[in-house]
Parts: sequence; structure tokens; C-alpha cells
Amino acid sequence: MDRPLVVVCVDGCEFDYIRKAVDAGAAPWLARVLERGAAFEADCVVPSFTNPNNLSIVTGVPPSVHGICGNYFYDRDADAEVMMNDPKYLRAGTALAAFAEAGARVAVVTAKDKLRALLGKDLEGICFSAEKADACTRAANGIDGVLGLVGKPLPSVYSAALSEFVFAAGVKLLQAQCPDLMYLSTTDYVQHKAAPGSAAANEFYAMMDAYLAQLDAAGATVALTADHGMNDKHGSDGRPNAIYLQDVLDEWLGRGKARVILPITDPYVVHHGALGSFATAYLPPGADVVALCRRVAGIGGMQLALPNAEACRRFELPPDRVGDLVAISEKNVVIGTSTARHDLSGLDAPLRSHGGLSEQAVPMLFNRRTGGLPGKKRMRNFDILDVALNHLQPA
Repeated sequence: MDRPLVVVCVDGCEFDYIRKAVDAGAAPWLARVLERGAAFEADCVVPSFTNPNNLSIVTGVPPSVHGICGNYFYDRDADAEVMMNDPKYLRAGTALAAFAEAGARVAVVTAKDKLRALLGKDLEGICFSAEKADACTRAANGIDGVLGLVGKPLPSVYSAALSEFVFAAGVKLLQAQCPDLMYLSTTDYVQHKAAPGSAAANEFYAMMDAYLAQLDAAGATVALTADHGMNDKHGSDGRPNAIYLQDVLDEWLGRGKARVILPITDPYVVHHGALGSFATAYLPPGADVVALCRRVAGIGGMQLALPNAEACRRFELPPDRVGDLVAISEKNVVIGTSTARHDLSGLDAPLRSHGGLSEQAVPMLFNRRTGGLPGKKRMRNFDILDVALNHLQPA
């Protein structure tokens, strides 16, 4: 690489956020990139959740290869529902670790700590989260004194400040450490609350724009994409449009015969109540999966329901980590388990969420023009490293 490469994954970003911030005059750097750099609409991995997409971006392969198909899953071997944030679940090496092994200086900053261990697997370099920036050590994170370096207090995990800390840390690391490759991953706290073009959204993108401009001015190649988009998932009364699939299957098959898993589930459910547009169900032995898929697909607000093999083939998922049935809801609808299992008391704004096909389109931007791109009908967000390293014109 002839200059540092900074790859940014903006959690929950769809192109409309960028376009409307640019139109409002809130994002002059992004406006210049749209005009003079390179901009594509790409597809993210489905399910359109954080962990599968961040890991696809840093491995360059789909979940069928790297194994991370959600934030949360049912571990058949352990007979337990668990978070999928332990590096033991990752089945492929990351480009981050490979670059470091080859002698490059690598730095990773995430917003939430749930991603840090996965992204930092086998990485000899700097890797920390904004959430736990006060607890960084050289032994565990490759760096200490992060709060002093960044010059900001430890942010709340439920705030726009968590993402700002990521960007501020990126700028300081570029100045102080000059990494060859840096990966910055934000949180979608704002996008879960604010639609594109809203004052809160434009304010967030203005903040982001200013830091991206600093990275650019420092001489970095900046490549930006997202893990998923975001859509309203509520009715005119502000209440979530939810299909409680566990309740439905309990009624059809008998209570507790099926097990519904929501891969959106993570430790930070206040802003989405664990409601997303993708679910998988484990069915009792002897169940007619094809017939049940037809019945589930016929529920109002459901976009499709597929058996394991068909869903895993279509969405490139690991069959052993997906249930017998996969369900995806329509654009403005989410899927829950049982009504009683979702605590929505923390929602202080009408629900916006993700997970389905309607959140698959994401931006992919570069502050340099491209040349000689491989002939693809559609880019994918995990093409970003290939494009940044192999298909950009000289600065």
C-alpha cells in the first residue's frame, strides 16, 4: 500500500442517510466523495445484522465460510442459546490478522465490545472498543491510555458519542501510530431512532463527515461501507408491527415444540427490543417443514419462509448454525418470539430495525476513483478490501 488504508463500517447506514445529509449541506466531505471519488450501492449479507456483516467485511467471504450468521444462535452441540461473539465460532481467518502477520501495522476500533474479540482474533496489533476504552491494556489490546490519547471521556453505550469516540480514536491513532490498515466500526444507536434527513441523523452524519475529512487530509485512503440498512418497523400509532412467531408455532404445533431464534439478539436490546426482520426456527422431529414454510409465508407481513437447505444456499449461510425454517418479514414488519418475552419499555422512539432483504442495500464509497473493476452486476460490502487494495486509481 502506498498510503494508510482506513476501512469504515457505519452501522445501520443506507445511502439515503448520506444523500440527505449531503443535500442539507451537512456533509461536505461526503459530497466531494460522491462527486470526485467512487460510490456504489452494494449488497450486505443476509441476515442484515452487525456480526455477520462485519466478519464478512474483514474476511472477504460470506457466513457459509466464516461461520458467523448472527449476533445470537442456538448451539446444537451445547444445547444452548448463546451469543456468537466468541472467536471460537469464527471459521476463517481475517485480513486484519493476515496483514499484521505479514508485517503491517494494524489497528481496529469498534463501538461495542461484542465485536472486538471476533475482529481481533489472531491479530497482533491494536484492537479495542469505545465501550471499554477505559480498560485497555497493552497485553490485551495492544495499547493503553486510550482515554488520554483520544481526549474524550468514556461514552455511554447508548449514545451517538460512542460512534464519535471511534472516529476520534481513528484520527488520533493515524496521527500517533500511522497504521498501514485501520478498521473502524460504529454503532447504529442513531439510525435506530432517526430516519434519513432528520435533524438527528444529519447531525450525526455531519460529525462523521468532519472526522472522515481529517482522515483524508492526513493522507489516508478512506473506504466506507455499512453492515446493513434500517427501516421503520411501526404503524401509524407508533407501536411495532410485529409477528410473534413463537406464539404462532406454539398454537400450530403445541407449546414449546418449536424453538424460534432471533439472530438480532445482543446485549444491547434497549433500542430495538430484540425485534428484527429475520428469524430461524427449530422444529420438532417429523414436522413437515415445507408445509410449515408455506403457512409461515402466508402470515400477513411475512415476506418469505424457506427450509434450511434453500435458505442457506440462497443467503450463503452455514446450515449447522441455522434452524429448520428461516423466516424474513416485509420492509416495515419485524419478527419476535413470544409477546411476553420482549421488553419494549426501553423504546423511547417508534421502532426502526433491520435484518431482512429490505435492509440489504448499503453504500460503498472511496475517496479515490476506481479503475479496472471486475465485471460484477452488483458489488457486495465484503468486496471493499479488494476494491480498496486492488482497484483504485493512484491518488
